[in-house]
Amino acid sequence: MANYVNKRTAHRWRMLALMLTAVFFAFGSFWLLQAIQTEDPAGVGNTLNEPDYIVENFSFVRMTEAGVPRYVMSGARLAHHPENDVSEVSKPVVESIAPGRPRMTMHADRAQVYHGENRVELMGNVDIARPPTPTSEALRARTDALTVLADDEIVKTDRPVQMTLGAATANGIGLVAENPTQKLHLGGRGQIIYPPRQHAAPPQ
Repeated sequence: MANYVNKRTAHRWRMLALMLTAVFFAFGSFWLLQAIQTEDPAGVGNTLNEPDYIVENFSFVRMTEAGVPRYVMSGARLAHHPENDVSEVSKPVVESIAPGRPRMTMHADRAQVYHGENRVELMGNVDIARPPTPTSEALRARTDALTVLADDEIVKTDRPVQMTLGAATANGIGLVAENPTQKLHLGGRGQIIYPPRQHAAPPQ
């Protein structure tokens, strides 16, 4: 009888030892996971910083609430980052094609598209062109960075700008152009140069 009791006691000790070992490994795994997450909060290898999709030679159209095109954006390459819903674009071209508005076209070396805000940041050799209309002259402007508020059809920058408006040329620091109203504001101590007036030929 004593031998049977000793076997039961030994069996219980073995079970207790196995349970303690399992608990130890469970806590060890939990501690290791916490340490990894503390060192790399975005995930092992920071995988969330990697693009979730890449598109070559892309083009997409932003529509108005009425279902008509507002602007078109195209480029050589688009890489979307899911952690902040921002796309990196190389060789972007943005064309404002809202109905009843003069078409404004913008080129740059690269861009960041903030999808949640419908905001585009153009960077590097930014070139803006707007054709003449019955109420405004042709516009051409160059700068090194430009913010495009697509829904409001407003472009702006606080960088140096070189601009031509019709036959006049202008330089300044900062620019705000509103496509719906065709208003233009050149900031800083800008300089505007108008060409000399053409004098009418004397009558023969």
